[in-house]
Amino acid sequence: MEPIPLSLIQAGRELTEPRISPDGQSVAFVQRWRGAASINLVPLGGDGFERQLTFGPDPAPGRGLGGGCFTWVDSTNGAPSIVYVARDGELWWQDGTQLVQLTDHGRSVRGPAVAPGAVEPPGGQPVHAPALVAYAVDEAEIWLLDLDTRVSERLDDGRHEFCFDPSLGPAGHRVSWQAWNPPDMPWDGAVRVDLDRSTGAIAELRIPDGAVQQPRFTAFGARLHVHDASGWLNVYVDDEPIVEEPVEHAGPTWGMGNRSYALDPSAERVAFTRNEAGHGALCVADLGADEVVQIGRGVHGHLDWNGEHLVALRSGARTPPQVVVYSGPRHERRTLVHSQPDVWVTNELPEPEIIECSARDGVVLHARRFVAGQGRVLCWVHGGPTDQWQVEWRPRFVYWWSRGWDVLVVDPRGTTGHGRAFQQGLHGKWGRADVDDTADLLEHVHREGWASPATTVAIGGSSGGLTVLGVLADHGHLVCGGVASYPVSDLAALADATHRFEAHYTDTLVAPNDGSDRTNQRFRELSPISRADQVAVPLLLFHGTDDPVVPKAQSDVLAARVRDAGGDVTYIVYDGEGHGFRDPVNVADEYARTEAFLEHVAGS
Repeated sequence: MEPIPLSLIQAGRELTEPRISPDGQSVAFVQRWRGAASINLVPLGGDGFERQLTFGPDPAPGRGLGGGCFTWVDSTNGAPSIVYVARDGELWWQDGTQLVQLTDHGRSVRGPAVAPGAVEPPGGQPVHAPALVAYAVDEAEIWLLDLDTRVSERLDDGRHEFCFDPSLGPAGHRVSWQAWNPPDMPWDGAVRVDLDRSTGAIAELRIPDGAVQQPRFTAFGARLHVHDASGWLNVYVDDEPIVEEPVEHAGPTWGMGNRSYALDPSAERVAFTRNEAGHGALCVADLGADEVVQIGRGVHGHLDWNGEHLVALRSGARTPPQVVVYSGPRHERRTLVHSQPDVWVTNELPEPEIIECSARDGVVLHARRFVAGQGRVLCWVHGGPTDQWQVEWRPRFVYWWSRGWDVLVVDPRGTTGHGRAFQQGLHGKWGRADVDDTADLLEHVHREGWASPATTVAIGGSSGGLTVLGVLADHGHLVCGGVASYPVSDLAALADATHRFEAHYTDTLVAPNDGSDRTNQRFRELSPISRADQVAVPLLLFHGTDDPVVPKAQSDVLAARVRDAGGDVTYIVYDGEGHGFRDPVNVADEYARTEAFLEHVAGS
């Protein structure tokens, strides 16, 4: 295959959050393109043109499989009616041609949700949802807004420092949300909070050695959620799993709006996603028959079910993100919206091989290999570290694969998708277990003859950059160089300076930052910056001046220490960039410098 041009890699748009309209006729979704964003509308029948829906301030999209940007509300005049979060951080209501700012908190609003629509329970009358919208403020408070009176009230009692993903039960009488307190992260010990608005009583669903996410209600009031009491994130209806199995039905809660499952309106079937060693699948469970059917392959998210239609965002190694709908009793799939220019020769793109090997302590390690077969390997470490790069659309991988590089996507300890025990296997060992696991995977690569140390390069950003730096310092004989973008290099400095969401991340991954000599020594031992003088192979280092997660000062010190020890480091700083690079000029420069570096250290 010819090398894929960078202009194609940078083309296309981001899609998130497809949601079916209350009348079941249309699907709205959020798009981000060239710095702008909008909510667009497409007919569910697939026989009409895509149209832009929003005309007010740009919405604030989520990323990837995260959302929390908008919700449909029932319209009184038949026109499309949505409540959405704008880039100003406030809620706006667009009802036909009417546009109203609903909130004025002057803070950050996220995750609007309305009560389930009208349903007819067996033997009863339809339950009609009032005009109520629940939402989160500053990821810390849950509020409820009456659209008729425009009056807001705070619902949570302040017992939790973080509150995510509010959900309303039938008629809005009950409200639920995900909550947790540091030092936990949401995947460590989040609980489900349930508020009975008629009595003011608050109850918690707390899972011993587990965490709850995506709390919702059925239209008849049953509780839905995901938790990992079994050791794996599975979907539950009240206290019963829809299917208890050793695969994950969801990913980690890095933001609001994850929708990895959906209940059909009759409450008889649940659609849910599966993560099978990084590969994705979409399944439907018949609750009455205790039957599970796989209806689709690929990584799915943002599930929404209305009538006979189930919509999702779907992606794969050869499938650019697309909004799809599964319809009818046979769940036949149609594509409604595409994200990429229609020039990709997708049938020539690679599907990865599943790789497993044993770590030095016997733990089974996992990776996926995109095979170019030219004896060169880019060992790519994901960020997080509590995360995973599933087999979904990643043009960066394809770019280097088309230039003759195998791309080895490693899952060291701490990675999600392999059960709670593997994910929490990094606790107290960040900068050690992940580094050694990556080294063990590299040794497997060399034993298999896919590459040699002279043609192997480690690459990663953020926490993946930390792992890359650790490999260069501790296992430099396995690689000829490394590329680290906005890496964590000083764990103690990260604990003191990072943003609120991750402020206590190191409490579990390293140690509580109590200032004791023993703790300080542990932070030094695990921080790559303390071993910078051991980096004996070339390093290409990138950072942005405005990074709110990992301050640029960490890379300043790291580069100086590598140079002072006689090491080879090329340090590139991009003005105005944050945690990840957005400016197309800077992105193009990053690719060009990386390509020159790879040619220098590994040959062409």
